Amino acid sequence: MKFFRVRYKQAKKRSSITVEAAHKAEALKLFRNKSLGVPLDVQEVAEPFSMKFDRFKSRFTSPVKNRRVKDESYIAFLDQLSTMLDAGMPINTCLAECITDTDDAMIRFIFTEVLHDIESGQSLSRSVIGYQRQLGTLSLSMFELGEQTGTLSNAIGKLSSILQQIYENRQKLKKATRYPLFILVAMSIAFTVVITFVVPQFKAFFEQSGLELPFPTKMLLWTEHAIRTYGPYILTTSVVLATAFSYAYSKNPALRLKTDQYMLKIYIVGKVTYYAMIGRFIYLFNVLTEAGIPMIEALQIAMGVVENDFIKQELKKIPLAIEDGRSLAQGFTESAQFEGMILQMIKAGESSGSLGVMLSKVNRVYNNRYTYIVDNVATMIEPILIAAIAGFVLVLALGIFMPMWSMVDLAG
Repeated sequence: MKFFRVRYKQAKKRSSITVEAAHKAEALKLFRNKSLGVPLDVQEVAEPFSMKFDRFKSRFTSPVKNRRVKDESYIAFLDQLSTMLDAGMPINTCLAECITDTDDAMIRFIFTEVLHDIESGQSLSRSVIGYQRQLGTLSLSMFELGEQTGTLSNAIGKLSSILQQIYENRQKLKKATRYPLFILVAMSIAFTVVITFVVPQFKAFFEQSGLELPFPTKMLLWTEHAIRTYGPYILTTSVVLATAFSYAYSKNPALRLKTDQYMLKIYIVGKVTYYAMIGRFIYLFNVLTEAGIPMIEALQIAMGVVENDFIKQELKKIPLAIEDGRSLAQGFTESAQFEGMILQMIKAGESSGSLGVMLSKVNRVYNNRYTYIVDNVATMIEPILIAAIAGFVLVLALGIFMPMWSMVDLAG
């Protein structure tokens, strides 16, 4: 959008106003709608500071944030909307009731604006285009599909089911990693307390003994000195580096691609990420094709819910292969993200005309693998945690007791 200063005359007084528009004609039309006076001239100008400040302030005051809406609130909203539409109620009545019942400020604001657009004659799919960041590409596609096929309540119900499965998988992972994270945090706190409060009690004693300290003791003393002397600097540097990396990750596609590729190689994390992303992709692709969306479009929409850039880049080879005249199975093969058994299932389903059935089975395979690895995360990480605790206790014991043993031997 551009900015235009409109100079106008009202009675004998001359004044000006800045409006935002695509071109001069639109700026003049917007000005006339305000009925401020007689326009004299229209000139394009830079964005005024007051508008920049208002836009900056709106980032903090507006209920619409630059992130997705909360899954739980949005799923509940969609369930209620689907149920009411299925009962034959008008969409504006359904939206008004759902808006009243929701507690989420962002959802309430977005769909209040959508309701105003619908009452002005726009369709649901067109009115939500401006909120793609908050609602997601999938929501826009399902709304459009429902309006085109005349089954809006069914499409919204399917959208709710898809989001519900994705949400449940995320919750499973959070629940599975809660115990290991608690252990890691407890170990970190214990290590800090021991180094900060326990080791200094022995430091003066060891220094007065005049003995050659063993390596474990020196390591403890070095660690204690580093934390006491450089602790704030280490913490500040870590926060700055983490923030800088997070910013670079969000802004630099090459860095994000390399990082996501590396994440797939990390123990446990890689498998969990892979099974979650691929299973989500297969499930959504199957639902969209069964709903009547063309295959290439369904593939592109399904890739939108894949959050790993490396996997998404490889999956883009599938629609490209279809556009070049090759089969779906060949596209899956070229992506190099699927094992032989999965490729044979896709090929069999495509050749026999039962692709939907095979995709459901493939989705079940990945869902079972994801569930298994998530349910056993604690068991898989337990040996690492035990080794870390044992190493911590061993270094602490050797660092404190070895000099004491040396002093006992010397006294003897």
